[in-house]
Amino acid sequence: MTLNIDQLKKKIIYRSNYRGTKEMDKLLGAFTKKYIESLSFKDLKDLEELLDIDDTNLYNFYNGLECDIEFKNNYINSLFKDFRYNID
Repeated sequence: MTLNIDQLKKKIIYRSNYRGTKEMDKLLGAFTKKYIESLSFKDLKDLEELLDIDDTNLYNFYNGLECDIEFKNNYINSLFKDFRYNID
């Protein structure tokens, strides 16, 4: 089964908001909300891949700490690394 772009966006939005830790729910939810409508299909697939990574490694990557895995050098990972979450 192939996903169309709208289905993929819905899947990504859900997964970014329901991670398991409240901190990552808020961070990834805000990141996704800000950028999802401007992303290409390839970028959406890269974002989906980013969301497959566990919270500890994502947190460490975002904060410039040591990670147990190697992150790909792509637009989404760079965008996430540079994203600044503002508490409302």
